[in-house]
Amino acid sequence: MKIAIKDMIGPRCIIKEDGQKIYDTIIAPLKKGEIITLDFDGVTQFASPFFNFAIGQLLKDIEEESLRRLLQIVNLNETGSLVVERVIENAAKYHGNKDYRKIVDDILEQQAKELV
Repeated sequence: MKIAIKDMIGPRCIIKEDGQKIYDTIIAPLKKGEIITLDFDGVTQFASPFFNFAIGQLLKDIEEESLRRLLQIVNLNETGSLVVERVIENAAKYHGNKDYRKIVDDILEQQAKELV
């Protein structure tokens, strides 16, 4: 399956809601072992919230090795590729290590309380 991100989302991949649309589209085929290609041709802006929701949360259900084998990302510039790599590394660590996950969750909970 090939997904033209610009056609589905537009030239700006920034917000988590758009990332969630991608996740919702690709999670079931990935779980079945299908190869997915995300084509970023024509995408001019992106941010980590988009990638966290589109790709990072996949690691809740798919092992990192399988994700790297099944998910192909094309036509993404070097900066975008670095962001995706960091998202995958952080998500793999978060979902794969319950002690690390608890520390991160505790910090986020504390920060949320401080904002109120």
